[in-house]
Amino acid sequence: MNATSEPAVLVGVVTAKQQRRDVEEHLQELALLAETAGATVVRTIIQTRTHPDPATFIGKGKVEELRQWLQDHQVHLVIFDDDLSPSQARNLEQQWEAKVIDRTQLILQIFAQHARTREARTQVELAQLEYLLPRLTRMWTHLSKQYGGIGTKGPGEKQIEMDRRLFRSRIATLKRKLQQISQQRQQQRKRRQQFLRFSLVGYTNAGKSTLANVLANAGVYAADKLFATLDTITRKIVLPSGKPALLSDTVGFIRKLPPSLIASFHSTLAEIVESDILLHVVDISHPAYEEHIQVVLDTLRQLGADQKPILTVFNKLDVLEDRQVLPYALQHYAPAVAVSATRGINITGLLEKMDEMATRHQIVLKLHVPYSEAAVIGQLYETGSILQRSDEEQGIRLVVRLPATQAAQFQHYLLPTS
Repeated sequence: MNATSEPAVLVGVVTAKQQRRDVEEHLQELALLAETAGATVVRTIIQTRTHPDPATFIGKGKVEELRQWLQDHQVHLVIFDDDLSPSQARNLEQQWEAKVIDRTQLILQIFAQHARTREARTQVELAQLEYLLPRLTRMWTHLSKQYGGIGTKGPGEKQIEMDRRLFRSRIATLKRKLQQISQQRQQQRKRRQQFLRFSLVGYTNAGKSTLANVLANAGVYAADKLFATLDTITRKIVLPSGKPALLSDTVGFIRKLPPSLIASFHSTLAEIVESDILLHVVDISHPAYEEHIQVVLDTLRQLGADQKPILTVFNKLDVLEDRQVLPYALQHYAPAVAVSATRGINITGLLEKMDEMATRHQIVLKLHVPYSEAAVIGQLYETGSILQRSDEEQGIRLVVRLPATQAAQFQHYLLPTS
């Protein structure tokens, strides 16, 4: 065990709605999250219950059993794979005299560790404060032990009210900051409207940042760990047809991604919503790749981006052991392509697929542009393909192929259909 890491116990619960193998897999992912946050997993516990216990989540008997084990082994951190209510966490901490955190709190901690830019730090702080606000009573339990008495409110209760006001004030300030950042991002996106826009989306650690570096020499930090990248990076690429496009790398998704994080990262995730085509990067070597796909699709639905054209990119082809998986995946999730970003396998095939999808999701328009608005011609050349051009006395007559999502800005130059 690393000298600086903190020993931790992981806890999962199998209920009537879950199968044990699913909980086991979720706990494996929780272990990766714990290690990313700086903990060392020393024990994993799976409790089977019809439904979670309202007071302790895992039941009185298991609480007592684990209390003795934690005491004997001097372990002071317990991580639950499910979200705990404030009262459940408070009850467990009192009985175990240990820190008790849930999956949401752990993910927020990792995001806080990886936030580098002002925007990311602001987004994470907002999500943390919104998570902690209803849990302030639990945080001040120690004061009631010291000072609380019969017939008196005690300084702990007064302090809670003061903290609630401070939290709400800080939340309001952070939301104003993010609104300003969102407006700045919107202006940036408007300036890039003439380009076809691709966004990389996917489950965390699927290899999105590595692929972005291969496709666009983006210089994005890439590591074999969860949530290595939080900020959106956008770079220009050139498709095989010679047309320029923009490629954005975004934060990865994960099962049970805290809603507060999705809300806080709205300005970052808006890049996905406003993209023309999504590249859904999937780790095809992962045994639960189909569940990962569903998690991403569900998250896109929450963002309102589930109707976007999607090209599924099955990554990590070089470490795929069961090759029989691939034909099914490519057919079932078409349009799809298989690559290895790390080894550069089939990157040309991916670019060709991107070019093909760009063409497929374009429309042909007949336009007439006055000479006084000649700058529009330059935009049309950048945005699409000029199929025909005729310079006439009153202006320029054009037949152009454009991305369907970009056509609206040229609607007032449309020629009437005959």
